[in-house]
Amino acid sequence: MLLRGVEYATLEWVDWYNHRRLLALVGNVPPAEAEARYHANFGGQIMAA
Repeated sequence: MLLRGVEYATLEWVDWYNHRRLLALVGNVPPAEAEARYHANFGGQIMAA
């Protein structure tokens, strides 16, 4: 079942990429946290065209 091992390794990498790697440009926080902060601050605002 090599395919299952590859699938599991891919899922682990995606989890790390989205939840644990740190982005220096947004204050050394993970992307998921940066996105949550963005939506908390700007999510309810309506953008003018």
